[in-house]
Amino acid sequence: MTSVPEHDVWGVYVHVPWCVAQCPYCAFAITPGAAAPDHRAWLDRLLWEHELRRPDFPGAPATVFFGGGTPSRLPPSAFAEALEAFRPVPGAEVSVEANPEDLDEAWVEGVLAAGVTRISIGVQTFDATVARRLGRARSAARAPEAVATVARLAPTFSVDLIFAVPGEPADRLRDDLRRVVDAGAPHLSVYGLTIEEGTRFERAVRGGRLVPVDDDRWREGYDTIVATARAAGLERYEVSNFARPGHASRHNRLYWTDAPYLGLGPSAHGYAPDGRRWSDHPDLATWLTADHPSAHEERPDPRARALDLLVSAMRCVEGLPLDRLGFALDPSVVDPLVRAGLVRRTGGRLQLTDAGFPVCDAVVARLADALTPQ
Repeated sequence: MTSVPEHDVWGVYVHVPWCVAQCPYCAFAITPGAAAPDHRAWLDRLLWEHELRRPDFPGAPATVFFGGGTPSRLPPSAFAEALEAFRPVPGAEVSVEANPEDLDEAWVEGVLAAGVTRISIGVQTFDATVARRLGRARSAARAPEAVATVARLAPTFSVDLIFAVPGEPADRLRDDLRRVVDAGAPHLSVYGLTIEEGTRFERAVRGGRLVPVDDDRWREGYDTIVATARAAGLERYEVSNFARPGHASRHNRLYWTDAPYLGLGPSAHGYAPDGRRWSDHPDLATWLTADHPSAHEERPDPRARALDLLVSAMRCVEGLPLDRLGFALDPSVVDPLVRAGLVRRTGGRLQLTDAGFPVCDAVVARLADALTPQ
């Protein structure tokens, strides 16, 4: 069926499980602790898993992404050892997520020498009060210096921010964006705070101690982001991502275009070229000792594959390639979205308009209901 990957371009995702503490909004599988992680057993198991899964992937990876967790808690030697095993193609994009408090000159120079080409800095906010609410006080204190160091040394980098935080000052987002622009960041990722099940924020909402921002406030923040980014030469290429030409995340584009990726590490997800998907054991101890790293494997049916493609591709400016969907879209659903100015048909694709991007999730939900067999 058409939504199985049709090309040989693929990437590697590595989940690094350690964080000093779990932020109150975070639902990721992490292993908290202030002490420096003993990463040797994790790295040995990671390389073993790589050897186990590698035969399913042709050629060499075009991208590598170290996510987490907090990859910047690892020494540069860990990245060098992993990349020696992965052997990405020449010129591959190799990204690593990092917290500002870990980013001194020696570490940045070390990971660049190890083969990293792109650093994604999890600032979230420069505002000390909002940072404490997000559990990011240490990050905010170090953020200006960290961003300046990376800007001086790295060939490209990104800054991550969070907006729509309950109780934040009205001008906080504008100030954060100004700082990112003034630092010359060639890439910006900005995510509206979501209340994830099982997090401290979710429990606070249920207990009436936290009130999420309303839709109008969220929309005001999103419009501010788009306008500020565009004025600074950072064009939106995905709902939450903005970049100067040549600085878009090549690895994340793999996800959004339904390309395969080799997921490694506790809680990592993967997508083989033959359409098989897996998710690894989320608990670090279980992942280290289980007979097989996968907690779950499946081969999605055609409709599930079509939904995956629709949900991911519609987030990008290029939109959904209709010839790869394998399903039709009911015109009685699509046509009203076109007339409302939320989507457009262009060159065999269905794309969000500027008016559609802020309501992407609602549009995608409507389109998912419109899938019909051809």
